[in-house]
Amino acid sequence: EGYYDRELAGRARIEKQEKDAWGNPLLIGDFQLLPGRAGRTLKLHLERGIQYLVEEELKNGLERYGAIAGEVIIMEPKTGGILAMASLPSYDPAKFHLYDTSLYKNPSVANTYEPGSTFKVLVMAAAFNEGVVKEDDHCDICAGPYPIGKYNIKTWNHEYRAGATPVDIIVHSNNVGMVWTAQKLGGEKFLEYLNKFGFGQKTGIDLQEEIGSSLRTKWGDIDYATSSFGQGIAVTSIQMLAAVGAIANKGVLMEPHLVQSVIGESEVPIPPKSRGEVVSPESAKRITRLMVLAVEQGEAQWAAPKGYKIAGKTGTAQIAVEGHYDTQKTIASFVGFAPADNPRFVMLVKLSEPSSSQWAAETSAPLWFSISQKLLLRYNLAPGN
Repeated sequence: EGYYDRELAGRARIEKQEKDAWGNPLLIGDFQLLPGRAGRTLKLHLERGIQYLVEEELKNGLERYGAIAGEVIIMEPKTGGILAMASLPSYDPAKFHLYDTSLYKNPSVANTYEPGSTFKVLVMAAAFNEGVVKEDDHCDICAGPYPIGKYNIKTWNHEYRAGATPVDIIVHSNNVGMVWTAQKLGGEKFLEYLNKFGFGQKTGIDLQEEIGSSLRTKWGDIDYATSSFGQGIAVTSIQMLAAVGAIANKGVLMEPHLVQSVIGESEVPIPPKSRGEVVSPESAKRITRLMVLAVEQGEAQWAAPKGYKIAGKTGTAQIAVEGHYDTQKTIASFVGFAPADNPRFVMLVKLSEPSSSQWAAETSAPLWFSISQKLLLRYNLAPGN
């Protein structure tokens, strides 16, 4: 409502009449009439049933996994239309004065976080698109921890696979393999694709308070390395969703929108807006295949709906506190789309500091799959799609 306030509020009738010193109208004075206009209404992409489903599932998910906060956003990849958006804890706008002011912001557009391993699919997609990495290539630094200066890059489970392929790297979420991928891509191209995917700038979503999450100005070897697996880089939830939506949309990045048209004396549609091709359709297809394998063979395969072809990726990112990472507190997220070959929706699920498990495969991924199964049934898509 804040973003479209001028449309919704309407305009009062205004008469301007030139008068003399005593307030009497001058017959030959200037006269202006600005007719009033009733407030317009908005037709949304939001679907009431899906929004209700998301709010209920998120509420139950916070309780089940002991998270302090959570977000779910669902977007139609071909149009950028937002089908549902929910965040908890929230507040009642009719009684806003009873709630802490920190709850007023929409965290999906106004807060940043480190995306963790969900970011890997974007870096791998860029490497595919530039032709510097192919599916049958083998990582030559993946046999153990990889040193960069005074740091050692390690895998999340301390397991190492010499000669890992891109499939192994994505399916097993290999941090060292992503450093190898980023090195193949090169720093200049790495930054170019960050901008192409929309990071460091606003998505253009029609909501108040959106921030652009500026990128760092100076990059060193360790910055490229950690950013390749989603640490040391800050993004907003809507940026991450839109970027993965580009993969679902055959490589084309769409501007996300909640409003479909403005209705007044006539209906004025707001057409889908493309922000350009980020990767080729072929590159998008190749990374989609890896995301499907990540769902079918990854750590969260036990929770995936059976019979459906789903593309997705987990992400578990440690939270930075006072200059260092807290080893116990994480942001667990899962982002993906379904059906993989002809996506009806792309969805991001994010849980902050889940206490039942710090891993996304055991928290945000099951919640994503629970929502997606109900969505697939709502769209009358039977298993096999």
